[in-house]
Amino acid sequence: MLLTFRYYWIAARGYRFTPWRSPYIRWRLETFLGREAANLNARKFFQLSWRHRDQLQRFVDWAAQRRRVQRRHA
Repeated sequence: MLLTFRYYWIAARGYRFTPWRSPYIRWRLETFLGREAANLNARKFFQLSWRHRDQLQRFVDWAAQRRRVQRRHA
């Protein structure tokens, strides 16, 4: 859960209270879910996040792992 919050805090910069308006998060969800994530609003954002929470958690875990590897090599 902490990794999810950390990823969100970094990814939603400037849009932390309205993540469905964030260009980065919109792009990430559209890339991940395709047409299903088009035309996001608050309700749709939270529905998709809840429905795909397991897959999103795996992505966050993967991103955290990549971040650790990058820090070791820097």
